[in-house]
Amino acid sequence: MRLAILMLGLMPGLAHANPPLTAEAFEAHVTGQTITYRQQDQVFGIEEYLPGRKVRWSVAPGICQHGTWYPEGQAICFVYESDPTPHCWTFWMEAGALAALSTEAEPGAELHETERSATPLSCPGPDVGA
Repeated sequence: MRLAILMLGLMPGLAHANPPLTAEAFEAHVTGQTITYRQQDQVFGIEEYLPGRKVRWSVAPGICQHGTWYPEGQAICFVYESDPTPHCWTFWMEAGALAALSTEAEPGAELHETERSATPLSCPGPDVGA
């Protein structure tokens, strides 16, 4: 028993008690939603989930990155226009909200859904203005 607990602590993304979401369950939970994520006590970012597995990600008001997501094993991976490197996360539900851990992070660096809205992100284009 102690060995199993120790092994969970050594395997990022598996240290939580709830099973990872399937791509279908993740898609059903997020499509049409804009979700704010916190890491510890700070806003990590806001992601708008569009139909067709498209996303808009923002870490600063009015500045957005456009991308897509896709399943990779038990992870959900994101690729953005500005960075073709996949960023993969394991997602699961905690008390009705998403929780996530990067496949490259250690337990303790989880993200938690703190707000959800059907309101789109404000993403003005780079050429907006007079």
